[in-house]
Amino acid sequence: MAQLGIQFIQPPGTPFHSHTCRKKERTTALVVSAVLNGFRAIDTACQPKHYREDLVGNALEELNVKHGISRENIFLQTKFTSLSGQDRSLPLPYNPSDDVTTQVRASFNKSLENLKTNYFDSYILHSPLRNIASTLDAWKVLMSLQDEGKVRMIGVSNTYDVGVLQALSELRKVQVVQNRWFEGNAWDVDVFQYCRAHDIQYQSFWTLSGSPALLSHPSVLAISEMTPAQVVFGLAQSLGIVPLSGTTNEVHMKEDLAVGPDVFSADESRVQDIKRMMGLDSVL
Repeated sequence: MAQLGIQFIQPPGTPFHSHTCRKKERTTALVVSAVLNGFRAIDTACQPKHYREDLVGNALEELNVKHGISRENIFLQTKFTSLSGQDRSLPLPYNPSDDVTTQVRASFNKSLENLKTNYFDSYILHSPLRNIASTLDAWKVLMSLQDEGKVRMIGVSNTYDVGVLQALSELRKVQVVQNRWFEGNAWDVDVFQYCRAHDIQYQSFWTLSGSPALLSHPSVLAISEMTPAQVVFGLAQSLGIVPLSGTTNEVHMKEDLAVGPDVFSADESRVQDIKRMMGLDSVL
């Protein structure tokens, strides 16, 4: 599944988000296609290096005008990206000489403009900032935006240290964590377990691209009625994970949406076999 610049996800209670990363000039068409194929949640970021928020906004406008699918029917999530994650040769969504608080506010306002909305269902930090003090300063802005009714959920991405989540939670509950969940980081067990214990929505990305051994494992291939990607996404959902799909292929979009958290309900032994193969049977 190609990662191009949007992520397709679904709102809480539904299985998938559509991811828009690295989709560049194709972003508008791909977002429209994803929504018309059944996705109802979009993940993006105010990071011109990898995302085109403005083209996501164009897609949302087209979906409303041409297809009668209003903004209110889409779960929309975007991110604040700190300077370390930006390409300074491209237009920045804030003045890099400003303090963190001012940068987050400016980036948020730019996202509202780009995405043609007046609120976000979820607004998250793209990663922790250069130190915990700066991260907490940014987090306080997210808290204020939530208090103002401009965002409904707040959270963080690319956060693999439980200590950071604990520090943030001392100020306000973390509601969303979006991390790589793949074989290369041993399935992010510590953070994932923390999220499960504290009722935090765990969103996964890089799950297919980063897990070739899992996708080709005999235990996965033996499930003939599903593609390997469907098996992995089904497993993730059975564990309470919201997987992000970045596919550009309409067939794969339909396949992704065809699996849900109950896909293995009739054969729990299959889940246990795969978890055992992944080394997760003793911890999840």
